[in-house]
Amino acid sequence: MDSLILSEKLESLRRCIARVETRRPASLAELESDPDLQDIIVLNLTRSVQICVDIGSHILSATDAVPPRSMGDVFNALERLGTISQATALAMRKAVGFRNVAVHNYDVISWAIVHAISHHQLEDFRRFAAEISARIPGAGTG
Repeated sequence: MDSLILSEKLESLRRCIARVETRRPASLAELESDPDLQDIIVLNLTRSVQICVDIGSHILSATDAVPPRSMGDVFNALERLGTISQATALAMRKAVGFRNVAVHNYDVISWAIVHAISHHQLEDFRRFAAEISARIPGAGTG
């Protein structure tokens, strides 16, 4: 497992989260009325999920774990290995669900859910990064 790759991915995750934080609107009405904000927030949230999946897949590739069959299974496997907590695994599986809607059914996105995620769920990504950093030598976030 390459700790430099993990560090770079964790830094990319940090940048995506920061982008959501700096651009998220205070009100749902503002998000609903601004397609550019919608794109910025959703793009960076889906990137965040993908980066977490990539990090997990990279870690799992260095183990004898059975390869995951889905994005959500990546987090199940990391939990079984003790790399992330049960709470983090659950939160990340939910994030994969959001990502799947955003990527495959963009026209049915609930902007209320996006607004809530951008204000209340970013900590899930930070917790994932912290747990990875704490358990993988050299995978600090800079």
